[in-house]
Amino acid sequence: MHDIYSFVSGPLAWVAFIAFFAGIMYRLIDMIVQVIKKEPFIFTYMSLKYSLRSIIHWITPFGTLNWRRNPILTIVTFAFHISLILSPIFLLSHVTLWDEAWNISWWTLPDGVADIMALIVIAGSLFFLIRRLTQREVKFVTSTSDYVILAIVAAPFVTGFLAYHQFFGYPIFVILHILAGEIMLVAIPFTRLSHMIFSLFTRAYMGSEFGVIRKSKDY
Repeated sequence: MHDIYSFVSGPLAWVAFIAFFAGIMYRLIDMIVQVIKKEPFIFTYMSLKYSLRSIIHWITPFGTLNWRRNPILTIVTFAFHISLILSPIFLLSHVTLWDEAWNISWWTLPDGVADIMALIVIAGSLFFLIRRLTQREVKFVTSTSDYVILAIVAAPFVTGFLAYHQFFGYPIFVILHILAGEIMLVAIPFTRLSHMIFSLFTRAYMGSEFGVIRKSKDY
């Protein structure tokens, strides 16, 4: 068991981080190349003002008409994404690992808060799963990959929660937690999870098109 832990937390972790950063760089470069090759006119109306206006409204709870029309979805979406991003970054055990490996540390969340945020991500994943299974308009555009992505997102938090509370075999769930996190890292650049990185570019494009060309709001 110790050898497996050393492998997944050592060489495999390096592979996951390299794949993550290399994948992000590849996608960014490919996006720029494709724009220059196929739609260079986009650069003529890209606007910092309208880009920021769109981004700020869409990352503000109830800041857009669509957010206001779906209050429950809005609350779950924002709670889910805030917890998904902040809890792994500011979790005490994660920061401790960075401190031990690289002598780098930063502010951490209280364990109780991190615990609640993990439960929010798990509950949010169940909410999105049920929504895809029950709402006809969402079910229509749902494919198998969407369920796989939901599982990839939920797995690090489920295994991490079980490992932290030691409900079952602690060493097994620690290893599964590390593996799940590495799978998620590798999946981000190459699946729909890439919206974590590229949604800002999408909003900047939409905001600029609506503001400069259509003279209207996209929110």
